[in-house]
Amino acid sequence: MQTSFIKNYTINDIVDLLGDKPQKNSDLHIHLSKNNFDETPFIAPFRAGNYTFLLIVKGRFKVQLNLITQTLHASEMIIIKPQTVVQIIETSTDLEIIGVSFTLDFIFKILLNKNEFDGIDFLTANSYPKLKLDAEEQETSVLLSKLLAQNNDAETSDMPFSDEIIMHSFGLLLYHYGAIFKREHPNLDAHLSRQQEITLRFFKKLNDHFKNERSVKFYAKSMFLTPGHLSKVLKEVSGKTAGQLIDDAVIMEAKLLLSNPLLSISQIANDLKFSDPSFFGKLFKKKTGLSPSKFKNRSK
Repeated sequence: MQTSFIKNYTINDIVDLLGDKPQKNSDLHIHLSKNNFDETPFIAPFRAGNYTFLLIVKGRFKVQLNLITQTLHASEMIIIKPQTVVQIIETSTDLEIIGVSFTLDFIFKILLNKNEFDGIDFLTANSYPKLKLDAEEQETSVLLSKLLAQNNDAETSDMPFSDEIIMHSFGLLLYHYGAIFKREHPNLDAHLSRQQEITLRFFKKLNDHFKNERSVKFYAKSMFLTPGHLSKVLKEVSGKTAGQLIDDAVIMEAKLLLSNPLLSISQIANDLKFSDPSFFGKLFKKKTGLSPSKFKNRSK
């Protein structure tokens, strides 16, 4: 079986790499660190199949997200969504972070009604700029994250009402960050819960299948929708059709792989399941304006 060039990590994989203890819910993990990144275990770029709220409590954290470099300082946070390829570039010696990682399935387990879906539409944004928190907002973020960690601790899983506390404190954290996001980006459109659900489910399926399945019909059929309806909803929420988002996922992966000097264009085309490298080259040039070889040479 062929191994992917960019590693895909589950939450459990990340827990192991960080040296954290497994927590109660496998779809939720809270990482509380104090300079745990002197020697980061994440040497190479990786992709996580989950969302992460990353808060910098102290210090500086430089990271590349889908080839875009972000430098985060104390009291700043960013949302990392599924499909994002992450590469840690640099950390300060006094770094202290809080990472709340959760899967799409975890959201659907606890947020099932319309009002709650309407409150988390910020998760469907195309890109996530970093957010600056004031002192009170950071204190609230830390408090809710620590409350989550305490009740998601496997060693205290028999505490009364721990599941209910997790559900409500996670919901509060979602609304807390969502409120800050909408304050900083007031023009973000709100969408109906059904649109939110379709969009989030599509992104999860895209993350799982984009290398093997590039037809809108496949994704629509798996979601019991028509291709036209799926594309219409995605266009309204994300600004792009299903076909455009599928191409975006393939091209982003191609750019990341082409940045690796050890991989040939034929290897990359094969990894992306193109039957012929020329088909890959034509799509890449159509979408980027450059041939794979020119892009590869420019990345050196």
